[in-house]
Amino acid sequence: MKANYEGYRALLVHAHPDDETINNGATMALYANLGAKITLVTCTRGEEGEVLVEDLAHIAAAHNDQLGEHRVEELAEAMKALGISDYRFLGAPEVKYRDSGMIGTEPNERPDCFWRADFDKARDHLVSIIEEVKPHVLITYDEFGGYGHPDHIQAHRVAMAAAEKSDWDIKKIYWNVTPRSVIQESIEKMKALGSDFMGAESADDLPFCKDDSFVSAHIDGNEYVTKKMDAMRAHATQIALDGPFFALSNNLGLQVWGNEYYTLVKGEKSGDLDSLGREQDLFAGITL
Repeated sequence: MKANYEGYRALLVHAHPDDETINNGATMALYANLGAKITLVTCTRGEEGEVLVEDLAHIAAAHNDQLGEHRVEELAEAMKALGISDYRFLGAPEVKYRDSGMIGTEPNERPDCFWRADFDKARDHLVSIIEEVKPHVLITYDEFGGYGHPDHIQAHRVAMAAAEKSDWDIKKIYWNVTPRSVIQESIEKMKALGSDFMGAESADDLPFCKDDSFVSAHIDGNEYVTKKMDAMRAHATQIALDGPFFALSNNLGLQVWGNEYYTLVKGEKSGDLDSLGREQDLFAGITL
């Protein structure tokens, strides 16, 4: 990788606060530290999330409905940990898209939820950001949204449509991917320690795992994994210190979270490839 990425720009489009840290925290911290401009767009405030902090149970959607505002604060702390200064909510301040919940639930029927948003308007909000930021790289979810959440799917659709409509040509587009082999190895190691990961017997039990053939880029962000863990702690209502994410870290080491994987869907593989033929730099092949 280069020693300096000043002038390089990446845009990430995520559904809820905490998605960015789990999927891309090490990547974001790495490139930001090396001088790249990283912009995060979050589509909703995650109002329908589960509250994992007992003392904050009253802010859940079923009670005082203040979780969204709280998660805005959590996101700010997470971005501070990762060294990211440019983060925004899609449509703000004109529009506030609400967490859609899962298909078939009451929140998914609300007219203000992201799933039921005017698609063209949502797309155009992002087009404006793209033409302002002029990113060389775009990162978002695959067409399944990683695991099928409506907001993840909608974020994918909006991001891809905005990239196509924008006058600015984004050189490379990546989708987050979780390789099956990595999760399977983690499951086996946890079993050997007498524990489990999300109750899964196999990586095939988890909807977000994909075959390793989908991995076209691997970012080694292990030098920045402590920043990622600090950002995960900032999302305290969503990521429990005694939950599966930290269980992996406590039992298997931090490396499980320092490596992040991507599928290249626009652009060509470039730069020095690893032994598996995967890119090691998302900006490889891009000239300023």
